[in-house]
Amino acid sequence: MHVILPGDIDDPASPSGGNGYDRRICTGLTAAGWSVREHAVPGAWPQPSPTEHAVLAGVLSGLPDGAPVLIDGLIASVVPDALAAHARRLCLVALVHLPRDDDTEARALAAASTVIATSDWTRAQLLRRYALPVDRVHVAAPGVDPAPPAPGSPAGSALLCVAAVAAHKGQDVLVEALAAVTDRPWTLACVGPLHREPAFVDRLHERIAARRIGDRVRLAGPLAGDRLAAAYAAADLLVHPSRGETYGMVVTEALARGIPVLATAVGGLPDALGHAAPDGRPGLLVPPGDPAALATALRRWLDDAKLRERLRRAARRRRTTLEDWTTTTNRITAALKEAMAA
Repeated sequence: MHVILPGDIDDPASPSGGNGYDRRICTGLTAAGWSVREHAVPGAWPQPSPTEHAVLAGVLSGLPDGAPVLIDGLIASVVPDALAAHARRLCLVALVHLPRDDDTEARALAAASTVIATSDWTRAQLLRRYALPVDRVHVAAPGVDPAPPAPGSPAGSALLCVAAVAAHKGQDVLVEALAAVTDRPWTLACVGPLHREPAFVDRLHERIAARRIGDRVRLAGPLAGDRLAAAYAAADLLVHPSRGETYGMVVTEALARGIPVLATAVGGLPDALGHAAPDGRPGLLVPPGDPAALATALRRWLDDAKLRERLRRAARRRRTTLEDWTTTTNRITAALKEAMAA
Protein backbone atom coordinates (compact mmCIF):
# COMPACT_ATOMS: atom_id res chain seq x y z
CA MET A 1 0.00 0.00 0.00
CA HIS A 2 1.42 3.36 -1.07
CA VAL A 3 0.15 6.52 0.64
CA ILE A 4 0.83 9.96 -0.83
CA LEU A 5 0.76 12.66 1.82
CA PRO A 6 1.39 16.42 2.14
CA GLY A 7 5.00 17.16 2.99
CA ASP A 8 4.13 18.71 6.36
CA ILE A 9 2.34 15.59 7.61
CA ASP A 10 4.47 15.38 10.78
CA ASP A 11 5.39 19.05 11.26
CA PRO A 12 4.59 19.87 14.93
CA ALA A 13 4.24 23.54 14.02
CA SER A 14 1.47 22.75 11.53
CA PRO A 15 -1.02 20.43 13.24
CA SER A 16 -4.28 20.03 11.37
CA GLY A 17 -7.23 17.69 11.37
CA GLY A 18 -6.26 16.41 7.92
CA ASN A 19 -2.68 15.66 8.89
CA GLY A 20 -3.79 14.03 12.13
CA TYR A 21 -6.28 11.88 10.26
CA ASP A 22 -3.70 10.80 7.69
CA ARG A 23 -1.16 9.88 10.35
CA ARG A 24 -3.70 7.78 12.27
CA ILE A 25 -4.76 5.96 9.10
CA CYS A 26 -1.17 5.10 8.16
CA THR A 27 -0.58 3.81 11.69
CA GLY A 28 -3.86 1.90 11.67
CA LEU A 29 -3.25 0.26 8.30
CA THR A 30 0.19 -0.88 9.45
CA ALA A 31 -1.28 -2.32 12.65
CA ALA A 32 -3.93 -4.10 10.56
CA GLY A 33 -1.24 -5.92 8.59
CA TRP A 34 -0.79 -3.72 5.53
CA SER A 35 2.71 -2.99 4.28
CA VAL A 36 2.52 0.79 4.10
CA ARG A 37 5.00 2.93 2.20
CA GLU A 38 4.57 6.66 2.74
CA HIS A 39 5.46 9.30 0.17
CA ALA A 40 5.39 12.76 1.77
CA VAL A 41 5.32 15.16 -1.19
CA PRO A 42 6.69 18.63 -0.49
CA GLY A 43 4.75 21.57 -1.78
CA ALA A 44 2.35 24.40 -1.07
CA TRP A 45 -0.62 22.09 -1.59
CA PRO A 46 -3.23 22.71 -2.90
CA GLN A 47 -1.29 25.37 -4.84
CA PRO A 48 1.88 23.58 -5.87
CA SER A 49 4.59 25.00 -8.10
CA PRO A 50 5.51 23.35 -11.42
CA THR A 51 8.53 21.80 -9.69
CA GLU A 52 6.31 20.31 -7.00
CA HIS A 53 3.97 18.97 -9.68
CA ALA A 54 6.97 17.30 -11.27
CA VAL A 55 8.02 15.70 -7.99
CA LEU A 56 4.55 14.17 -7.60
CA ALA A 57 4.59 12.94 -11.19
CA GLY A 58 7.92 11.27 -10.48
CA VAL A 59 6.51 9.53 -7.39
CA LEU A 60 3.54 8.18 -9.34
CA SER A 61 5.72 7.06 -12.24
CA GLY A 62 7.94 5.12 -9.86
CA LEU A 63 5.12 3.02 -8.40
CA PRO A 64 4.72 -0.54 -9.67
CA ASP A 65 1.83 -1.53 -11.94
CA GLY A 66 -1.29 -2.55 -10.04
CA ALA A 67 -0.19 -0.89 -6.78
CA PRO A 68 -2.94 0.42 -4.50
CA VAL A 69 -2.34 4.13 -3.88
CA LEU A 70 -4.17 6.16 -1.23
CA ILE A 71 -3.66 9.85 -2.01
CA ASP A 72 -4.67 12.74 0.22
CA GLY A 73 -7.28 14.97 -1.40
CA LEU A 74 -5.24 18.10 -0.74
CA ILE A 75 -2.94 16.74 -3.44
CA ALA A 76 -5.24 14.55 -5.51
CA SER A 77 -7.90 17.19 -6.14
CA VAL A 78 -5.53 19.55 -7.98
CA VAL A 79 -3.60 17.09 -10.19
CA PRO A 80 -6.18 15.56 -12.56
CA ASP A 81 -3.69 15.12 -15.42
CA ALA A 82 -1.19 13.27 -13.22
CA LEU A 83 -3.91 10.94 -11.96
CA ALA A 84 -5.36 10.34 -15.42
CA ALA A 85 -1.90 9.41 -16.72
CA HIS A 86 -1.71 6.53 -14.25
CA ALA A 87 -5.38 5.63 -13.79
CA ARG A 88 -5.17 2.47 -15.90
CA ARG A 89 -2.10 0.98 -14.26
CA LEU A 90 -2.56 2.04 -10.59
CA CYS A 91 -5.45 1.57 -8.17
CA LEU A 92 -5.90 5.22 -7.20
CA VAL A 93 -7.99 5.99 -4.11
CA ALA A 94 -8.59 9.65 -3.28
CA LEU A 95 -9.10 10.58 0.38
CA VAL A 96 -11.12 13.82 0.41
CA HIS A 97 -11.19 15.89 3.57
CA LEU A 98 -12.49 19.16 2.12
CA PRO A 99 -14.20 19.36 -1.29
CA ARG A 100 -12.91 22.10 -3.57
CA ASP A 101 -16.12 22.22 -5.60
CA ASP A 102 -14.47 22.95 -8.95
CA ASP A 103 -13.96 21.38 -12.36
CA THR A 104 -10.34 20.49 -11.63
CA GLU A 105 -11.41 18.33 -8.71
CA ALA A 106 -14.19 16.82 -10.82
CA ARG A 107 -11.62 15.61 -13.35
CA ALA A 108 -9.28 14.36 -10.65
CA LEU A 109 -11.91 12.33 -8.81
CA ALA A 110 -13.20 10.90 -12.09
CA ALA A 111 -9.72 9.42 -12.60
CA ALA A 112 -9.70 7.72 -9.20
CA SER A 113 -10.83 4.13 -8.77
CA THR A 114 -12.53 4.98 -5.48
CA VAL A 115 -13.16 8.08 -3.37
CA ILE A 116 -13.20 8.08 0.43
CA ALA A 117 -14.84 11.04 2.17
CA THR A 118 -14.15 11.84 5.80
CA SER A 119 -17.76 12.66 6.68
CA ASP A 120 -21.30 12.00 5.49
CA TRP A 121 -21.59 15.72 4.70
CA THR A 122 -18.50 15.57 2.48
CA ARG A 123 -19.82 12.53 0.63
CA ALA A 124 -23.14 14.26 0.02
CA GLN A 125 -21.33 17.34 -1.34
CA LEU A 126 -19.20 15.26 -3.69
CA LEU A 127 -22.21 13.37 -5.05
CA ARG A 128 -24.19 16.58 -5.45
CA ARG A 129 -21.41 18.38 -7.30
CA TYR A 130 -19.82 15.63 -9.39
CA ALA A 131 -21.00 12.81 -11.62
CA LEU A 132 -19.52 10.09 -9.43
CA PRO A 133 -21.04 6.60 -9.13
CA VAL A 134 -22.68 6.35 -5.71
CA ASP A 135 -21.09 2.99 -4.97
CA ARG A 136 -17.58 4.41 -5.55
CA VAL A 137 -17.81 7.06 -2.82
CA HIS A 138 -17.31 5.77 0.71
CA VAL A 139 -17.24 7.39 4.16
CA ALA A 140 -14.64 6.89 6.87
CA ALA A 141 -15.29 9.49 9.57
CA PRO A 142 -12.48 10.33 12.02
CA GLY A 143 -12.23 8.29 15.17
CA VAL A 144 -11.33 9.57 18.60
CA ASP A 145 -9.13 8.31 21.40
CA PRO A 146 -10.64 7.58 24.82
CA ALA A 147 -9.75 10.29 27.34
CA PRO A 148 -10.43 10.96 31.02
CA PRO A 149 -13.43 13.22 31.65
CA ALA A 150 -12.67 16.88 32.28
CA PRO A 151 -13.83 17.92 35.77
CA GLY A 152 -15.37 21.24 34.73
CA SER A 153 -15.89 24.20 37.03
CA PRO A 154 -19.14 25.38 38.65
CA ALA A 155 -19.07 28.69 36.77
CA GLY A 156 -18.24 27.16 33.38
CA SER A 157 -16.03 30.13 32.61
CA ALA A 158 -13.00 28.39 31.04
CA LEU A 159 -13.48 28.55 27.27
CA LEU A 160 -11.27 26.72 24.79
CA CYS A 161 -10.90 27.10 21.02
CA VAL A 162 -8.70 24.55 19.23
CA ALA A 163 -8.02 25.46 15.60
CA ALA A 164 -5.46 27.13 13.38
CA VAL A 165 -5.84 30.87 13.91
CA ALA A 166 -7.15 31.75 10.47
CA ALA A 167 -10.13 33.53 8.94
CA HIS A 168 -12.09 30.40 8.04
CA LYS A 169 -11.92 29.22 11.67
CA GLY A 170 -13.74 32.35 12.86
CA GLN A 171 -11.70 33.50 15.84
CA ASP A 172 -12.49 37.09 14.85
CA VAL A 173 -16.19 36.36 15.28
CA LEU A 174 -15.48 34.81 18.68
CA VAL A 175 -13.53 37.88 19.84
CA GLU A 176 -16.42 40.15 18.86
CA ALA A 177 -18.88 37.90 20.69
CA LEU A 178 -16.75 37.83 23.82
CA ALA A 179 -16.45 41.62 23.76
CA ALA A 180 -20.23 41.70 24.14
CA VAL A 181 -20.16 39.59 27.33
CA THR A 182 -17.37 41.25 29.29
CA ASP A 183 -19.75 41.66 32.23
CA ARG A 184 -19.63 37.86 32.68
CA PRO A 185 -16.67 35.91 34.06
CA TRP A 186 -14.77 34.02 31.36
CA THR A 187 -11.32 33.29 29.97
CA LEU A 188 -10.42 32.00 26.53
CA ALA A 189 -7.47 29.87 25.46
CA CYS A 190 -6.98 29.73 21.68
CA VAL A 191 -4.83 26.72 20.79
CA GLY A 192 -3.54 26.37 17.24
CA PRO A 193 -0.90 27.45 14.71
CA LEU A 194 -0.37 31.19 14.36
CA HIS A 195 1.63 31.22 11.11
CA ARG A 196 -0.99 30.17 8.55
CA GLU A 197 -2.42 33.68 8.04
CA PRO A 198 -0.11 36.22 9.70
CA ALA A 199 -2.17 39.23 8.60
CA PHE A 200 -5.30 37.73 10.15
CA VAL A 201 -3.43 37.04 13.39
CA ASP A 202 -2.20 40.64 13.47
CA ARG A 203 -5.74 41.94 12.99
CA LEU A 204 -6.96 39.59 15.69
CA HIS A 205 -4.38 40.96 18.14
CA GLU A 206 -5.55 44.47 17.26
CA ARG A 207 -9.20 43.55 17.88
CA ILE A 208 -8.38 41.94 21.21
CA ALA A 209 -6.52 45.07 22.28
CA ALA A 210 -9.25 47.40 20.99
CA ARG A 211 -11.93 45.46 22.88
CA ARG A 212 -9.77 45.54 26.03
CA ILE A 213 -9.94 41.80 26.61
CA GLY A 214 -6.24 41.04 26.28
CA ASP A 215 -6.05 39.95 29.92
CA ARG A 216 -8.70 37.30 29.27
CA VAL A 217 -7.70 35.91 25.84
CA ARG A 218 -4.56 33.86 25.31
CA LEU A 219 -3.27 32.81 21.89
CA ALA A 220 -1.30 29.77 22.99
CA GLY A 221 -0.01 28.58 19.60
CA PRO A 222 0.01 24.89 18.67
CA LEU A 223 -0.05 22.33 21.48
CA ALA A 224 0.28 18.56 21.31
CA GLY A 225 0.50 15.55 23.57
CA ASP A 226 0.30 16.22 27.29
CA ARG A 227 0.09 19.99 26.81
CA LEU A 228 -2.97 19.69 24.56
CA ALA A 229 -4.52 17.16 26.94
CA ALA A 230 -3.99 19.62 29.80
CA ALA A 231 -5.74 22.37 27.83
CA TYR A 232 -8.77 20.13 27.34
CA ALA A 233 -8.72 19.03 30.99
CA ALA A 234 -8.89 22.67 32.11
CA ALA A 235 -11.78 23.57 29.80
CA ASP A 236 -15.47 23.95 30.57
CA LEU A 237 -16.69 24.59 27.01
CA LEU A 238 -15.16 24.09 23.57
CA VAL A 239 -16.06 26.98 21.26
CA HIS A 240 -15.66 26.27 17.55
CA PRO A 241 -16.81 29.33 15.53
CA SER A 242 -15.69 28.00 12.13
CA ARG A 243 -17.10 29.49 8.95
CA GLY A 244 -16.87 26.09 7.27
CA GLU A 245 -16.00 22.58 8.39
CA THR A 246 -16.32 19.14 6.84
CA TYR A 247 -16.31 17.35 10.19
CA GLY A 248 -14.51 19.03 13.09
CA MET A 249 -12.31 16.50 14.90
CA VAL A 250 -11.84 18.87 17.83
CA VAL A 251 -15.56 18.53 18.55
CA THR A 252 -15.34 14.79 19.17
CA GLU A 253 -12.04 15.26 21.03
CA ALA A 254 -13.88 17.55 23.44
CA LEU A 255 -16.85 15.19 23.69
CA ALA A 256 -14.48 12.31 24.47
CA ARG A 257 -13.72 14.25 27.66
CA GLY A 258 -17.34 15.06 28.39
CA ILE A 259 -16.86 18.72 27.45
CA PRO A 260 -19.89 20.41 25.85
CA VAL A 261 -19.42 22.27 22.57
CA LEU A 262 -20.63 25.59 21.21
CA ALA A 263 -20.17 25.45 17.44
CA THR A 264 -21.49 26.83 14.19
CA ALA A 265 -24.13 24.93 12.25
CA VAL A 266 -22.01 24.43 9.13
CA GLY A 267 -20.86 21.44 7.12
CA GLY A 268 -20.30 18.31 9.16
CA LEU A 269 -20.25 20.00 12.57
CA PRO A 270 -23.86 19.14 13.51
CA ASP A 271 -23.15 15.48 12.71
CA ALA A 272 -19.93 15.49 14.72
CA LEU A 273 -21.76 17.03 17.68
CA GLY A 274 -24.54 14.48 17.42
CA HIS A 275 -27.21 13.75 20.02
CA ALA A 276 -27.33 12.00 23.36
CA ALA A 277 -30.80 10.85 24.38
CA PRO A 278 -32.66 11.91 26.44
CA ASP A 279 -30.81 15.22 26.82
CA GLY A 280 -30.49 16.12 23.14
CA ARG A 281 -27.39 17.73 21.70
CA PRO A 282 -24.32 17.90 23.93
CA GLY A 283 -23.88 21.54 23.06
CA LEU A 284 -25.26 24.53 21.19
CA LEU A 285 -25.25 25.45 17.49
CA VAL A 286 -25.30 28.98 16.08
CA PRO A 287 -25.14 30.44 12.55
CA PRO A 288 -21.64 31.06 11.18
CA GLY A 289 -20.22 34.58 11.04
CA ASP A 290 -22.76 35.94 13.51
CA PRO A 291 -21.15 37.54 16.61
CA ALA A 292 -24.52 38.47 18.12
CA ALA A 293 -25.84 34.90 17.95
CA LEU A 294 -22.57 33.59 19.39
CA ALA A 295 -22.69 36.15 22.20
CA THR A 296 -26.27 35.14 23.02
CA ALA A 297 -25.25 31.48 23.24
CA LEU A 298 -22.29 32.35 25.45
CA ARG A 299 -24.57 34.30 27.79
CA ARG A 300 -26.90 31.31 28.00
CA TRP A 301 -24.02 29.02 28.91
CA LEU A 302 -22.53 31.40 31.48
CA ASP A 303 -25.84 32.45 33.07
CA ASP A 304 -27.78 29.19 33.27
CA ALA A 305 -26.40 26.57 35.66
CA LYS A 306 -29.18 24.14 34.73
CA LEU A 307 -28.29 24.43 31.05
CA ARG A 308 -24.65 23.79 31.81
CA GLU A 309 -25.53 20.68 33.78
CA ARG A 310 -27.84 19.37 31.04
CA LEU A 311 -25.22 19.89 28.35
CA ARG A 312 -22.52 18.29 30.49
CA ARG A 313 -24.77 15.32 31.12
CA ALA A 314 -25.43 15.01 27.37
CA ALA A 315 -21.70 15.29 26.62
CA ARG A 316 -20.94 12.49 29.07
CA ARG A 317 -23.53 10.30 27.36
CA ARG A 318 -22.29 11.21 23.90
CA ARG A 319 -18.79 10.30 25.08
CA THR A 320 -19.82 6.66 25.32
CA THR A 321 -21.10 6.52 21.72
CA LEU A 322 -18.03 7.87 19.90
CA GLU A 323 -16.25 5.56 17.49
CA ASP A 324 -12.53 4.86 17.73
CA TRP A 325 -9.80 4.95 15.09
CA THR A 326 -9.96 1.20 14.58
CA THR A 327 -13.44 1.66 13.14
CA THR A 328 -12.12 4.36 10.80
CA THR A 329 -9.26 2.12 9.65
CA ASN A 330 -11.67 -0.77 9.06
CA ARG A 331 -13.78 1.42 6.80
CA ILE A 332 -10.71 2.56 4.89
CA THR A 333 -9.63 -1.07 4.54
CA ALA A 334 -13.02 -2.12 3.19
CA ALA A 335 -12.94 0.66 0.59
CA LEU A 336 -9.39 -0.22 -0.45
CA LYS A 337 -10.18 -3.91 -0.85
CA GLU A 338 -13.25 -3.12 -2.93
CA ALA A 339 -11.21 -0.83 -5.18
CA MET A 340 -8.49 -3.48 -5.60
CA ALA A 341 -11.06 -6.14 -6.48
CA ALA A 342 -12.78 -4.02 -9.13
